[in-house]
Amino acid sequence: MSNHVHVVLHINRAEAEQWSLRMTVERWHQLFKGTLFSQRYLRGEPLRDIEQRKLEEQAETWRARLHDISWFMRCLNEDIARRANLEDGCTGRFWEGRFKSQALLDEQALAACLAYVDLNPVRAGIARTPEASEFTSVRARVRQHLHEAHRQPSGLFPFAGYPRKDMPTGLPFRLEDYLELVDWTGRQLRDDKKGHIPEVLPPILQRLAIDPQHWLYMSRRFESRFKGLVGTALSLKAACQQLGYRRTVGLGSCQVLLG
Repeated sequence: MSNHVHVVLHINRAEAEQWSLRMTVERWHQLFKGTLFSQRYLRGEPLRDIEQRKLEEQAETWRARLHDISWFMRCLNEDIARRANLEDGCTGRFWEGRFKSQALLDEQALAACLAYVDLNPVRAGIARTPEASEFTSVRARVRQHLHEAHRQPSGLFPFAGYPRKDMPTGLPFRLEDYLELVDWTGRQLRDDKKGHIPEVLPPILQRLAIDPQHWLYMSRRFESRFKGLVGTALSLKAACQQLGYRRTVGLGSCQVLLG
């Protein structure tokens, strides 16, 4: 968008913790120069014992940062600021304040947030249809789906279908169902008759047990209605208990909109 950006992130901490020393250093060097020790290590030069220990200690810090949302946003924002400052011939910060984040606890919250982000340009009147909205993942997915059937864009988390045993890594939906849902939702956002619900509803809403009226409400106000943790009442209570919260924050909204 012209003044903000939305990003839906999947953090695989378990996988990151299994990276070898070389994998961790190589990934860090894709973003930063590293240190003299890490540069020598990747060139295959031998390190003394104290140098090797120092590198291993530094790699543990890098590993933690590579699966940390704050560090991801720091790198992303720095790159955007550098590009913008170069265009405008100025210096300084680009964003007014720190980013805000919400934890998506289950399928219902994930689907609602994905659609909210993908429909941002439609909601703002910048694009008439999801496939015509620039800089969105749904546009990239539609184009890839049309030109190369059954293939999904690289760089985006793939849709893996309904949750099942031995499910591959990916979003717990069918791509076709999600595209149908986003298209249907976009039509309602553009409809002159507010609140009009057609008889034919995407089956994904039925599977997720989300009321169509509540879905359309979330597609307009997801970011402002939910704070922090987002999910069904059951998921929210479990997360708050695990985090040691004395009360279940945001339970009212989640109960009403997500069940």
